[in-house]
Amino acid sequence: MTSTALKAEQTGAKLIDGKAVALKMREAQRARVEALQATGVTPGLAVVLVGDDAASSIYVSRKVKACEAVGIKSISHRHPSSITNEELLVLIGKLNADPNVHGILVQLPLPAHIDMAKVLETIAPEKDVDGFHLYNVGALVVGRQIFPPCTPYGVMHLLEYSDIPIEGRNVVVIGASNIVGKPMALMLMARDATVAICHAKTRDLGQWTILADILVVAAGVPNLIVPQMVKTGAVVIDVGINRLPDGKIVGDVDFEGVRKKASYITPVPGGVGPMTIAMLLENTIQSAERKAGLREPAHD
Repeated sequence: MTSTALKAEQTGAKLIDGKAVALKMREAQRARVEALQATGVTPGLAVVLVGDDAASSIYVSRKVKACEAVGIKSISHRHPSSITNEELLVLIGKLNADPNVHGILVQLPLPAHIDMAKVLETIAPEKDVDGFHLYNVGALVVGRQIFPPCTPYGVMHLLEYSDIPIEGRNVVVIGASNIVGKPMALMLMARDATVAICHAKTRDLGQWTILADILVVAAGVPNLIVPQMVKTGAVVIDVGINRLPDGKIVGDVDFEGVRKKASYITPVPGGVGPMTIAMLLENTIQSAERKAGLREPAHD
């Protein structure tokens, strides 16, 4: 047991260990990949990295390593920041047509001169394992989770794995991004939760958070949530990842303070982060299973 987990248990809050859950998922994912390989199909994930952003390079390396761990073939496409919009779109078109590629991931952010929206819309919906294409966003709105965005998908899996009830619960999501906040709210509503979305311009934030049975924080602000803002016994999911001046990585929640009031809490690092990659693998495997006829098609 990690020291963070021990601390959480000593004070009553149960730690939701995303790293442990992700590792357990990989066992089942590896078996599914082996079953696909027996039919002659090896799941393939194309990862497109533009520029030399250090953080993006680290994220891509982690994703490639995770693919290798379960048997997914990762194909890296690294390009300088000078690549043109048209060149990038041509590359995506080729990946769309490649039968050995089941998932396409374009690492964000992209250089300022690249039309991000156009790039994401060009990815074939059935290969959009990040869940950012308009088709997949729309499917989420109407309750058809084809490829849900990986981070909120990972949060849902953590809640389910921990047997935390969602139906009828008051949930507050802090952060209204297209990548986390908005799809998170939609996925929770699909499970019959009562959801409120707060954001940077929400007044009296604590008046909202104190009502939450489940609090999901994805604002990118260190220590935004302090103990007096959290109801005793609440489930607290910290999606934030922030680097402090001293180099320490922390979330959006005052972990040391809030863990004394919460019933469940995720740490940073080691909570939601590992699940984002786990769900990327899940989406890629599902795409390959659809291609192999082992799963219903993604769309008509």
